[in-house]
Amino acid sequence: MIQADFQKYILQFKQASGTSRGVLRIKETYFILLASEGKEGVGECGVFKGLSADDRPDYEEKLAWTCANINLGLSTLLEELIEFPSIQIGLEQAFLSLNSDDKFELFPSNFVKEQDPISINGLIWMGNADFMKSQIQDKLNQGFSCIKMKIGAINFEEELALLQNIRKDFSAKDIELRVDANGAFSPKEALEKLKRLSELDLHSIEQPIKQGQLEEMAALCEQTPLPIALDEELIGVFSEAKKQHVIDVINPQYIILKPTLVGGFKGSQNWIDIANKKNIGWWVTSALESNIGLNAIAQWTYTLNSNMPQGLGTGSLFTNNFDSPLEVKNGKLQYNKNLDWDFKLK
Repeated sequence: MIQADFQKYILQFKQASGTSRGVLRIKETYFILLASEGKEGVGECGVFKGLSADDRPDYEEKLAWTCANINLGLSTLLEELIEFPSIQIGLEQAFLSLNSDDKFELFPSNFVKEQDPISINGLIWMGNADFMKSQIQDKLNQGFSCIKMKIGAINFEEELALLQNIRKDFSAKDIELRVDANGAFSPKEALEKLKRLSELDLHSIEQPIKQGQLEEMAALCEQTPLPIALDEELIGVFSEAKKQHVIDVINPQYIILKPTLVGGFKGSQNWIDIANKKNIGWWVTSALESNIGLNAIAQWTYTLNSNMPQGLGTGSLFTNNFDSPLEVKNGKLQYNKNLDWDFKLK
């Protein structure tokens, strides 16, 4: 028999972080804690307020139900929790953790065993031009060869100027530039903005218009001079038939998998399988999880053998994250076995 409990935890940002959906100062998350025959397991349910499909008033009630019914087994629970992707991934992690000799090694691979790193993009948060410029310089100094910049919060001309400044000093061979609009453009203005952005040799743009406008997004993907990656578009699409419909209608150049938001590892793999059949590219992104969730997502991502820079966090945004072996060196995320875990919930 497995005993299960959950606990809420508030992650505190070191500094307020700007997105097109507002400024983030805290991030709520939950942990599922399992125990059986002297062993323990932990998984993170990183619900993202205002973005997750499962940001619902009955969220904690569903977590309590999950813990009370933990002995139904993982596959049954995943089916029952189809509309709660962040609980799904928390459960996947917790069961893998419980069944592992080391509760923090969920997907045995050379990521952990040989400290083989994963290439990641350096994330530039929204803010005024000077703040964004200083972040860009920091990422370049840290050895990142791929930078992702969130756009859509300040004046578009200022954002263009920032990108132009990077391109003056660094060609597309030196630095891969990705931008993320988080749905900030209107369908009417989007194509013209994409044309201007495409002059800067960008890799791609994430979610130029708000999700749910399938026909408009399809038209954009057909005409765009700049590859488009779907991100929020995948959130809240639960059945395989609906996933297939989204991909068939829009036919994007890329999709981005946030396992916490799209049904965990199983749900993400489902999206990848659909995309692969149509030769649509993809990469994996974390979603402001603590180091518990980031560790699980990074280990899973490594097993996919993608050679693209992934959108994995670095664990450095929060003042009260948990010490872990995860560290960033030369624009890559690695698992340093000389560092220890310190996972304590207060």
